[in-house]
Amino acid sequence: MAHDVEKSTSVPPIEPPLGSTVIPVVNKLREVLAKVGGGDSELELPQVAVVGSQSSGKSSVLEALVGRDFLPRGSDICTRRPLLLQLVRSNEEAGEFGEFWHLPGRKFFDFSQIRAEIQAETEREAGGNKRVSNKQICLKIYSHRVLDMTLVDLPGMTKVPVGDQPLDIEAQIREMILSYIKQPRCIILAITPANSDLANSDALQMAGIADPDGHRTIGVITKLDIMDRGTDACNLLLGKTIPLKLGYVGVVNRCQEDIKLNRGIHDALVSEEAFFQSHPVYNRVADCCGIPKLAKKLNKIFVQHILKMLPDLKSSIRSKLAIASKEHSNYGHLPRKPDQGSLVLNILLKYSKAFVSMVDGRNEEKLTSEVYGGARIHYIFQSIFVSRLEEVDPFERLTDQDIRTAIHNATGPRSALFVPEVPFQVLVRRQIARLLDPCLQCARLVYNELVKISHSCLVHELQRFPVLKMHINDIVGSFLFEGLQPSQTMIGHLVEMEIDHINTSHPNFIGGNKAVEVASHQVRSYRLGSTTPRTRDGEDSEASGSNRRSTAIVVRSPTNGIVPDQGVRSVADIEKNGSPGSERSSNWIISSFFRGKEVQSRGIDASGSNSDNGILNHKEPGSSIIHLREPPLMLNSSEMHSEHEAVALAVTKQLLESYYTIVRKKIQDSVPKAVMHFLVNHTKRELCNVLIENIYRESLFQNLLQEADDVSLKRKHVEETLIALQEASKLLDELPIESATV
Repeated sequence: MAHDVEKSTSVPPIEPPLGSTVIPVVNKLREVLAKVGGGDSELELPQVAVVGSQSSGKSSVLEALVGRDFLPRGSDICTRRPLLLQLVRSNEEAGEFGEFWHLPGRKFFDFSQIRAEIQAETEREAGGNKRVSNKQICLKIYSHRVLDMTLVDLPGMTKVPVGDQPLDIEAQIREMILSYIKQPRCIILAITPANSDLANSDALQMAGIADPDGHRTIGVITKLDIMDRGTDACNLLLGKTIPLKLGYVGVVNRCQEDIKLNRGIHDALVSEEAFFQSHPVYNRVADCCGIPKLAKKLNKIFVQHILKMLPDLKSSIRSKLAIASKEHSNYGHLPRKPDQGSLVLNILLKYSKAFVSMVDGRNEEKLTSEVYGGARIHYIFQSIFVSRLEEVDPFERLTDQDIRTAIHNATGPRSALFVPEVPFQVLVRRQIARLLDPCLQCARLVYNELVKISHSCLVHELQRFPVLKMHINDIVGSFLFEGLQPSQTMIGHLVEMEIDHINTSHPNFIGGNKAVEVASHQVRSYRLGSTTPRTRDGEDSEASGSNRRSTAIVVRSPTNGIVPDQGVRSVADIEKNGSPGSERSSNWIISSFFRGKEVQSRGIDASGSNSDNGILNHKEPGSSIIHLREPPLMLNSSEMHSEHEAVALAVTKQLLESYYTIVRKKIQDSVPKAVMHFLVNHTKRELCNVLIENIYRESLFQNLLQEADDVSLKRKHVEETLIALQEASKLLDELPIESATV
């Protein structure tokens, strides 16, 4: 390598290149952001990705651009990790040296050591048997002979796995290459050897996938000196075969024999220049031939990319700076003892304000993302509680058989003259009592929603202090549960008040007279609908009379038989005396229903007062004794069904439905009010006071403000990120624009 150093000193210095102030700033920006984990993928910093298949001449092109031998060589795959290469033009007095990012402060003046470090670092990450890794090796080379630019040497594309390489090594390498060249601000340097078919070039194929329009791709045709005699690559260089917007550059590489003989880069460049000048075809396209032309072309395009991206880059840096500043303010600094009380008080106030804003719907972060807070409480009241109560059948779990049984039991041994009031009172209380459970469930649902709100209050300081967060959650949870108790108690009182006093004077209650009228009309309509059709012409009068008698109201005898219809008026007779809707007619019908048994008794008495005695005293010789059957052990009310009972059943159901509807509406209105007053609004009013009373104590400050183990590490990282972004923003603000030169 001493020979290399001696040879390179004879190369004349290159004139100050385009972008000599712009590119170093971007390199510095990349380095600054790399310290805090800000990769190129986030900011898309411009770079040149070198793409090609194995043995295409990639390494020779890079070494020619640098002017030094520093890359690993071999017949197999040599580049197994991406090499980020920053070329920095420096003063001649400073000398030529390299620095690795993973070895800060160490300078490599011997480029053979740079090669050895690249090999060692590759093996540390990817192993020693040809495996590849996507983790970058970052190398910065300072020289007065280079042009400022940033290149990435990517692994060469291969077809057949070697060593420990997996079977899908080709797919892995292609995916790695695409991850770089798909970035819009990445310049693609597609390396293709001249002794291969350009149409089958792996590099141009990959570039066509990432850059189908060819706006970011520069074609490099290597090994022009080993083409078959009589052929040339002039049409390729002029873009007539596969056109590229940025064009092609042809170069001549050092052969393997030159490398083995330690032939220097300077000699190779001199030889290349002589080849192009002496060639009868290439001397006519000298602008696109040679390493110096490639270096200038790359430098110019690289500067153009930087200038094009500056506005977006500045905007991105400022956006990230604002985010980092906000995150840093959330982490803050470790509070000193005099400031601990104010910090705790500030957190409690923020938490209380956040809770109230969530309930009232003033949280800006969730305003359009989802239905939250108070809107969910309203949904519980209207779409769950009120809607469910409206769906409940007033007679749910209450059959007609139950109502008839209650009516019979309420009359006792007597026959009721009117519809008994006791069954209505008992049954309506039972149905009202069923409203208690859904009301309590409603309060519990609102309580659960408030607990969720308390856990989602966005106070970033609580992430720093898990002990304080735990105390707040415990206190708020207990306070909400305490607020649930009076809510449930009030709900119980509301239902108990409705059960304790049945207000039949309510203006919306249907009332007894109206209920009887409606029920009588229902029973009469049902009975008339079930009668036989009207007598046809020609039918005898006996059949007609029989049909009329069949419409009479039949009631049971107080004793053990069916009373003849002599004392009971038929519906036809009733309708003759008054219209069905008239009060007189209605009262008469109701009276006939409720006094049926009395009418029967009077009918029997009219036949003669001594008839019973005559029957008892008259006994024929040898006649058998008449036996009555025993009453059943379980008496079913269906066995005691009568017309009077049908009316009583219908009236009771009318009364039950009417009063239940009144109570349900009152409950639907009162329960949400009780929950809002005793639970929701009470929490909003008193939460801040409760938190301060239980937490704001000087003896607790030290324990409450203990940070989580990872918070200090995160704070340190945020501080470093903030400093780096501030430095990057300052660099961009001071960056001179060389647009006039471009």
